[in-house]
Amino acid sequence: MRQFQFFRVLRSLGFVFWLSLPLIGLIFWLGSGFVQDRILSHSYYNKKYLQADTQAARQMMKRIVAIKVEIRQEDGVSIVNVKTNNSVLKKIAFEFPVTEPSQIEASLSQELGLPRDRIKKLIRY
Repeated sequence: MRQFQFFRVLRSLGFVFWLSLPLIGLIFWLGSGFVQDRILSHSYYNKKYLQADTQAARQMMKRIVAIKVEIRQEDGVSIVNVKTNNSVLKKIAFEFPVTEPSQIEASLSQELGLPRDRIKKLIRY
């Protein structure tokens, strides 16, 4: 009977709850170790690649308003300023190591992704 009263006293003090906490902590510790091993040893080889939105870049380049070219013969470079009516990008600056107008047009056509006839219409020397 004395043991029965002892357990009753322990239960009233909450020792059953406090004595079960280390057991619960041990279960969580072992479980998290198992999960950690599974996650860290898992191979994350993924064949999916990030693909940039090239269509948005092309649409931005179609909004070109004017192209101003400054040819510096003494330096052997051409500085090109491109004005757009895009709200994010108002002005683009290029520097090409060529001074011939046809080479500048070809370089701009390649950089902007526009046909050369469109470049010829917008360009101002």
